[in-house]
Amino acid sequence: MTKINKDNLPSRHVTEGPGRAPHRSFYYAMDLTTEQIHQPFVGVATTWNESAPCNITLRRQAQSVKKGVSAKDGTPREFTTITVTDGIAMGHQGMKASLASREAIADTIELSVRGHCYDGLVGVAGCDKSLPGVMMSMLRLNIPSVFIYGGSIMPGKHKGRNLTVQDVYEAVGQNDAGIIDAEELDLIERAACPSAGSCGGQFTANTMACVSEAIGLALPYSSGAPAPYEERDKYAYDSGKQVMYLIENNIRPRDIVTRKSLENAATIVAATGGSTNAGLHLPAIAHECGIKFDLDDVVEIFKRTPYLADLKPGGQYVAKDVYEAGGVPIIIKTLHEGGFIHGDCLTVTGNTIAENLKSVEFNKNQKVIRPYDEPLSITGGVVGLKGNLAPEGAIVKVAGMENLKFKGHAKCFDCEEDAFECVKNENYNEGDVFVIRYEGPRGGPGMREMLATTAAIYGQGMGDKVALITDGRFSGATRGFCVGHVSPEAAVCGPIALVEDGDEIILDAENGEISINVPLETLEKRKKSWKERKTDFNSGTLWKYSQTVGSAVKGAVTHPGAEKETHVYSDI
Repeated sequence: MTKINKDNLPSRHVTEGPGRAPHRSFYYAMDLTTEQIHQPFVGVATTWNESAPCNITLRRQAQSVKKGVSAKDGTPREFTTITVTDGIAMGHQGMKASLASREAIADTIELSVRGHCYDGLVGVAGCDKSLPGVMMSMLRLNIPSVFIYGGSIMPGKHKGRNLTVQDVYEAVGQNDAGIIDAEELDLIERAACPSAGSCGGQFTANTMACVSEAIGLALPYSSGAPAPYEERDKYAYDSGKQVMYLIENNIRPRDIVTRKSLENAATIVAATGGSTNAGLHLPAIAHECGIKFDLDDVVEIFKRTPYLADLKPGGQYVAKDVYEAGGVPIIIKTLHEGGFIHGDCLTVTGNTIAENLKSVEFNKNQKVIRPYDEPLSITGGVVGLKGNLAPEGAIVKVAGMENLKFKGHAKCFDCEEDAFECVKNENYNEGDVFVIRYEGPRGGPGMREMLATTAAIYGQGMGDKVALITDGRFSGATRGFCVGHVSPEAAVCGPIALVEDGDEIILDAENGEISINVPLETLEKRKKSWKERKTDFNSGTLWKYSQTVGSAVKGAVTHPGAEKETHVYSDI
């Protein structure tokens, strides 16, 4: 490739001309050569840390990215940002930090890139919120960017069956119910997570990894190999080279992420029975581009997409199995053959989705991914619900569920802890509908996931005998009739705030209904006596988050987005 002229690149502000001699002296202090200083600067942003196995290999992969950048005459500048790992934050107050961390990740990457005037970006992410957070920063900055997933964990083995962390959470419920003893629980927890990498089922991390390829921000096949595999280093190296191609050709993230590519992203979520969290993250990604794409748009695509991937938590297989079956491209291939994918969308390869698929053959000698005309079910694994209990919408993961209708009576809790204690003590009955509220984006604050509670219910053998609704979220590992993102949330006096113990609740995932069988005049009377709940988060980051966060239906975002932009960083 020819040397890239920096006259129009952001890094000219810190490297070019006599006035930038002080800035260059800092780069000489870090042993950069004159040639390296005058090359394009590429930020290599990772979510590496020692908080969890999801992130522990990202530093290694970042070194390969840097080698790829250098091979194409770019100058890589590595930096890290935070993560909050859901598996460790789950089931206690720490989960309030999880969704807020998505915004912090996007914000801190933006600040680092702005402050140092980088020309391109490669983002390496592992845990749930880090994937959308990194992608959001790429679109906000709109500099040439490539995303790469850090890879999934290897499946655990115990008594001849594959394990994920989901099994450990469910084992807690089994232990509470006396189904297994403490020794068996100990054996399961020791076996479930045998390597580095993100949780292995089609939970949020692997869902968003599939999204990264379908939306066009990641190289084909790059999200497939598990974290310990050396193949990851090759994809990282190639991602570093590719960002230099994008800089040379001025191909930017907003050229790639369009309304059509967002539809492709929603399609692969539905087809793989992915996490309901995608219903938050895709609108948030769209928001960074100024594209209207909210939960309603997401669920419309879910309705028309076949469910093809037999993946945990509702199915049998894990991300490693997808990789061995042929990777994400074979999913995209069969969806494209069925007319469910827009093939004309640009990707980071410089080619369209359809062009990338020319050499891809659907592997018929595997059981993980069905062809589009032999689906597990004719509609996607995630469904949207609306009704007088959620006028703005709610979402439920139906992959693997047999009964898509539920009618029962409310059992109300104003925080997750109280609900979990009820489950732990088995103080509930068949037919109950758990209502966990004041856990929304503003009311939590932070919109916690409820995996500890839902997994305990399932572990007690009650997963198909009760239902649960919340204005909070669920882990991608959640299974059973669990409805999240109920909007408006309780903190703004949404209808979920007005539910009382014993009220009849109707859930219908076939017809998209979530309603409460209570007269309107009764609800109006309750509304008049409703009082705003206080929280203990009256300072610090979570207070700031609660003051700015919007509705879950629009992605729980915290700033006006591209719609209000008067300048874009990439054009400084």
